[in-house]
Amino acid sequence: MHLNGNYSKGEKMYLGRILAVGSTEMGNFVAYRVSSRSFPDRIVKTFEDRATILPEEGHERDVFKNPYIAYNCIRIVDDVAVVSNGSHTDIIAEKIASGMNIRDSIALTLLTMDYEKDDFNTSRIAGATTLGGDSYIGIVTQEDLIVEKVKPDEACYVSTYEYTRPNFVEFICSSAEDAARFIYDGGKFKEFTNPVTSVAAFAGKKWEISSI
Repeated sequence: MHLNGNYSKGEKMYLGRILAVGSTEMGNFVAYRVSSRSFPDRIVKTFEDRATILPEEGHERDVFKNPYIAYNCIRIVDDVAVVSNGSHTDIIAEKIASGMNIRDSIALTLLTMDYEKDDFNTSRIAGATTLGGDSYIGIVTQEDLIVEKVKPDEACYVSTYEYTRPNFVEFICSSAEDAARFIYDGGKFKEFTNPVTSVAAFAGKKWEISSI
């Protein structure tokens, strides 16, 4: 665990974007939460095979202020659900679709695209889970590139700020809606400020996507 800020015990932290991947007794999941202080006026739209973060109606011109605020955050490719905090979702998904394994797809994409060149040098985070429960999680910051396999029947999360190493977490969900709700304000995630919206893909036998 890597902490960049100074916080007193019990004080909530701002982590920026957060994602979690892994497995529960009921199935496998990827989950994503937008937390934002600069651009809180965003929504998520879900489709059969993807979820997209967009500015709310009336705030469409925000993309001209920051090109990183609109993107596909979840993509389903065959039996794999990919999750990330930016346009690298699509690149990872395309590499997996072409036959590259999950670990290398995440690692190569993060290495190539690097952290975001915005005012905060925001980390790029990514993860993926298969229907069978094989999960990987990764991050690229100014200092590091990390891609790790998540242990079977466990879950990990990572964020763009503060928790910039994969962290084990007890994640409770039995559906996509449960997973989206849990990463928004459940369990450990209650400790983190400025939630805006969240979305998840969950699978027992097939992937389903839900947002809150």
